[in-house]
Amino acid sequence: MFIHIGNDNVIRSREVIAIIDYDLYANASGMYQMIQEWKQKDRVSGPEKKAKSIMITENRIFFSTLSVATLRKRSGILTTISNLEDYYEE
Repeated sequence: MFIHIGNDNVIRSREVIAIIDYDLYANASGMYQMIQEWKQKDRVSGPEKKAKSIMITENRIFFSTLSVATLRKRSGILTTISNLEDYYEE
């Protein structure tokens, strides 16, 4: 399944490692350093200035203007739909 994370970005839900509140990033020097290293490798996408959350996947980091709660709801809805589809296929 896929999750639309805003800013014309769509990712596979199974690739998501973490959804992190942007304020945590702003206050954690270790996380800041990790993201700077990924930026040098051109593996960071999205608008950092207006970000409310950060999605970490296997290969990229995405800044999202959507909140952590919204992203979790979207990923949960997709899981529910997937489970319903599996149920009706039987």
